[in-house]
Amino acid sequence: MTAQLPEDVRSLLLSRIKDVADYPKPGVMFKDITPLLADPDAFGALTGALVELAGQYGATKIVGLEARGFILAAPVAVQAGIGFVPVRKAGKLPGATLAQSYELEYGTAEIEVHAEDLSTGDRVMVIDDVLATGGTAEASLSLIRRAGAEVAGVAVLMELSFLPGRAKLAGSLAGAPLDALIVV
Repeated sequence: MTAQLPEDVRSLLLSRIKDVADYPKPGVMFKDITPLLADPDAFGALTGALVELAGQYGATKIVGLEARGFILAAPVAVQAGIGFVPVRKAGKLPGATLAQSYELEYGTAEIEVHAEDLSTGDRVMVIDDVLATGGTAEASLSLIRRAGAEVAGVAVLMELSFLPGRAKLAGSLAGAPLDALIVV
């Protein structure tokens, strides 16, 4: 589903997302969100929309996916008055972690979360900048459940509708909502 943003907010966000052709490799159209982050009105509007979704989801914790998901998720957690938990690439967190491997287009990757940061009774909202193939998001849902927490929902700034991310997540969401603020 696509979150219902007022048209002026949607237009503002879209106007601050820059297309960069052939980055990071030829044939790829990269969606650069740094102009959005640099604009306090646009970043504030995005944060407000995500805070509203956190309330609708009944979230008690926010998970941000490395790396741009951290930037989007942390202010949402602060404004919503709930905890922020980073999900990082393997080997970046000290102490006891839960790890989850997942398939990439040409190999595998692994993400981790601190084992004690999520627990039974937590309702966790996952935030990231882009939903593309869905591998990282799906792995994060597995980590959340392995920690004993419940997935409250997933929210992304942009969904690349020409890639299979939504379909890949369909079974893993188990009824939790998936909201994309902008579908491209």
